[in-house]
Amino acid sequence: MDEIDQQLLTEAENALGLAYAPYSKFLVGAAILSDDGNIYAGCNVENAAYPLGNCAEASAISAMIMGGGKHIVRALTVGSGDRPVTPCGGCRQRIREFATFDVPVTCVGIDGGEPLFTSIEKLLPHSFGPQFLPKE
Repeated sequence: MDEIDQQLLTEAENALGLAYAPYSKFLVGAAILSDDGNIYAGCNVENAAYPLGNCAEASAISAMIMGGGKHIVRALTVGSGDRPVTPCGGCRQRIREFATFDVPVTCVGIDGGEPLFTSIEKLLPHSFGPQFLPKE
C-alpha cells in the first residue's frame, strides 16, 4: 500500500471502530479521497428494520457531499475478517455516481491478509452512470 492508501486505511479503521452492527456483527469502515483533497470516512449502521441500515461507503459519500467534495478520487473499504471486503453492489453503484471508471478501490480485511487493489470499472463493469442521462 502506498502512503495515500495508508491514510485511507487509518481513517477507515477508525470508522470501523465506530460501526453499529449489533445484528450481523460484521463491522465495516470506508474512506474516500475527494477531489477537494480531503478524506471522508464512514461506517456501517445497522437497523432492526432491515434494510434500513447504511453501508460504510454510503456514509462516507454522504460525509463527502456534506463536506463540499464532489468527486471520488480514491476509495478504500475495510471489514471484519482476514479477506478483502469489497463494497456491496449498491455501494459500487454509489461510488460510480461520483467516480470515473479508473478510480482505484482498495479492499482490506481488518485481520490481515492481502489487500485487493482494483477499480470501480472492474467491480462494476458496464455500469450505468450520470453520463447516460440527458443534460439540461
